[in-house]
Amino acid sequence: MIPLLRAQTRWECPNCPATHVTAGTGAQLPFHECPGLRGILAPYVEAGTRCKVEARDREDYAAGELGLRTDQDGRPVMSVVTTRDDGQDCAVFPAAASAQQEG
Repeated sequence: MIPLLRAQTRWECPNCPATHVTAGTGAQLPFHECPGLRGILAPYVEAGTRCKVEARDREDYAAGELGLRTDQDGRPVMSVVTTRDDGQDCAVFPAAASAQQEG
């Protein structure tokens, strides 16, 4: 019998003390509600990665959209941007339109 090794990836947040560990291979990018980014959903980065993770507030008018993501103070958040030396990643939180049919 050959034991199967499951690779572990260690994750951390540059804005708070939170850490996470995932096992196995495959595309996994864990998120957490980050107290350092006003409680919004933010990605972890691989441990030891030099980067900046920042929230981008929504700058347009927010009416009554469904799925609107807000921070702990109720301000709408548009996205979370991770900036590394070799580029950027962006997690976008779009609102959704809704309609009602009168019958």
